[in-house]
Formats: sequence, C-alpha cells, structure tokens
Amino acid sequence: MKIVDEFKEFIARGNVMDMAVGIIVGGAFTAIVNSLVSNLINPLITLVTTSTSTITGGASDGATEIINGLRWAVPGTDQFIDLGAFISAVINFLIIAFVVFCLVKALNGMRERMDALAKKEADEEAAEEAAAPHCPYCLEEVKAGATRCPHCGEKIEA
Repeated sequence: MKIVDEFKEFIARGNVMDMAVGIIVGGAFTAIVNSLVSNLINPLITLVTTSTSTITGGASDGATEIINGLRWAVPGTDQFIDLGAFISAVINFLIIAFVVFCLVKALNGMRERMDALAKKEADEEAAEEAAAPHCPYCLEEVKAGATRCPHCGEKIEA
C-alpha cells in the first residue's frame, strides 16, 4: 500500500494539477494556431505567390504549379512527400514557441518585480527594527533612553 500512498501524494501536489491544466490549455492553443496557419497564413502565402496574367486571360503564370510541385508522390505507394505540410508545421511551431517565450518572459518579469518588492519591504522592516531599541532579555521594543524594560522589568544598560 506504500506505493499507492506515494502515488496519491504525487497526484495531490499542486504542480501536477498545474501541469495538467497547462497541457489541456496548450492543446486548445495548438488547435487555434493550426487554424490560423491553415486558414489564414497559408491562403495568404498562396495569394501572394499566385498571380494571374491579363495576357493569358486570367490563367496563372506558373506560381500555382510551383507550389503544387512541393508535393511528390512516393513511387509504388499512395503516399506523398508534402513539403508544404512540413512548412506549415514549422510555422505552427514558431508561433507557439514565440507565444510561450512571451508568456515566460512576462512571468519572469512579474516574478522579478515581486521579488524586488518583497526585498524592499524586508529592508524597510529591518531598518525599522534597527532604529528602535530593544530589550536584550525579552527582545521587546523599548523607548529610547529607558533604563528598565516595561515588559519584563529587567535593567537595561545604556
């Protein structure tokens, strides 16, 4: 039963749940990026690289054939080597990596500001503690110039 208890402790940790939420949100974000690339970026690339000529009556001038040429059939099978799909996957990866980079950068900046604020508050408290005299016996704060501690009654030497 020891391994079951250890497993329960592992699952109950907050960081495991955070990781699970991150994976779920990451999957949803990946779907959004895939849609962005396949429905917006790829058509824009096709639109930019495919031009029509008024001389040929609107027929393409060869750019479509070049793009379609990025897909090759593997002889003897019904599979293709699709360079366009690979380029789309690279674009997806770069977009996701950039967004993750921006999130990590923002979180690190926020953490640095929080650490600086906490350090500033700790320094201010330490300065206040150092400024006020304390009883060497009970460590309670006493008024400056006092000869006896009002808390424990011990004699304070100046």
